[in-house]
This record gives sequence, C-alpha cells and structure tokens, in this order.
Amino acid sequence: MLSFVVGTGRCGSTLVHEVLARHPDVGFVSNLDDRYARLPASIRRRSGVIYRRTPPWLNAKGRPRFAPSEGYRALAREVGPALVDPERDPRGEDVTPWLAGRLRAFFDDRAAAEGSPHYLHKFTGWPRTGLLREVFPAAKVVHIVRDGRAVANSFLQMPWWRGHLGPSGWHFGPLPAEYARDWEDSGRSQVLLAGLAWKLLLDAYERARTDDWLEIRYEDVLDDPRKHFGIMLDFLGLPWTPAFERGFRRHTFTGSRAEAYRRDLTAAQLTLLTGALRTHLEAWGYPV
Repeated sequence: MLSFVVGTGRCGSTLVHEVLARHPDVGFVSNLDDRYARLPASIRRRSGVIYRRTPPWLNAKGRPRFAPSEGYRALAREVGPALVDPERDPRGEDVTPWLAGRLRAFFDDRAAAEGSPHYLHKFTGWPRTGLLREVFPAAKVVHIVRDGRAVANSFLQMPWWRGHLGPSGWHFGPLPAEYARDWEDSGRSQVLLAGLAWKLLLDAYERARTDDWLEIRYEDVLDDPRKHFGIMLDFLGLPWTPAFERGFRRHTFTGSRAEAYRRDLTAAQLTLLTGALRTHLEAWGYPV
C-alpha cells in the first residue's frame, strides 16, 4: 500500500509524516537516500529500523539527523523534474508511460527493499495527487491544512522562498486574475503575496480532492495529537501498536509557534492578510 501526506509547505506536514513513520509497518524515503545516489542497500533496507531506534535528539531538526524526507533530489535523479519543481499542479494527463514506469520503480523498489507493507511519502507545495493517482489509483492521501496567516508568515522567513521575485520568478506560475488584482491593489505587498500563495495552493487542493482523502488541520493535531493520529492511522489501515506508542511518545507537540504570525507581522500587515484570506480561512474554520 502506498499513501501520501501532502500540504502547502510550512503547514505541519513534516511533523505528521515523521510521527506516522514511527509505525513499524511504514517505509519511507530517508534523507540519506535523498542525498546519496549510491546509498548502501543495507542502509536503505533498514531505514525504518534505524529511524525508529535512534534517540530523539538524533532526529531533531536543525542538526545533522536521520529522518524521513520528501526526496526531491532522489526524485530528480531517478524519475525526472515533473514532480520536483512544477510551475502548476501536475495532472493525470501529464503522465507518460515512461514517467509512470520510473515513478512505479522509484516507490516499488524501495518498498520491496525495506519490506514495508505500507509506504508513506510526503509532498509539499502543489498537491501532485492527480499525477500520483494516475500511476497509483489506490493510493490514500492525508492533506494537512494550517492557518494561511501562519503559513504566509513562515514562507517569508524561509531561505528557499522566491516570492520576493514576484509571480514571474516564484514557485507557482502566474496568479489568477482576481489574485493578481489584489496583489497590485496592495502595492505588491510581499506579505500579501505569501498569503496569496496559500490561497492558490488550497484552491489546487480543492480541485484535486477525490475519494480516499483525509483532511486534518495542523492546529487540531497540536490540540489533541493522540485523537488525530488515531484518526490518521485508522484511515491508513494501520493499528496503534505498542511499537507505534513508543515512537509517538518520543515526539513533543507544542503550539508555541501556532500564532507567531501575530508577533512577527505588523497590525497593518495582519489586517491586509486576514482581509485577503477571509473566505478561505472561514471555509477551514479559522477565526478572522
């Protein structure tokens, strides 16, 4: 079974992916597999065991670590650029027989090598699920949603963010006409453009939504992690085992950064952002 965790980026999907990867039946692409084209087969085969046995401080962000990865370098090497940095959401009609074969080999070979009955991969940015479901029609999707103001604030602080170049140079292609007008009317606000990226991506997720699709808000995960990871495991067909319980307890769930945008943005910027995102925020149950 192959499943995907997806989200806009800066949405909490990394935490979700890393906790789910603690399950003994789950395989994944590791950051070493992503980085090294000639990773020894013994390490690839034991990625799950290594991850689940290493002390928590060796898995922490901000230091050299061993952890699940989105695997974009490995995907670029072994599949091609279609999934790595597309200017629009890849769709089913983009799949060629050549691409389908390479994509199946990428995941099937790794799942077989690791011996995992359930392989879980994460993508952020565009959903990509139209293309993925064309190749893997039985795949399940867990979509992680986060307050767009928090996502926009985090986008602005990332070294990979290219929004400062405007829509002609960023990650997501041209803005829809309505969003382009909002951006121009704001005086081409960088803060607003980051929020419009969240709207643009969520629009794509709405269009991509199909059967076997679970939507979870990141804030709800932080509020009651045991409940919501139980929901995700049930959706994926995975039991809450004693081994997963031990892995689950390794993680700390804190909302300390949940509303950092209120500190990091000025009152005027927050007002502009909330006004532009209002309909989307309300649709996902966020207070405005």
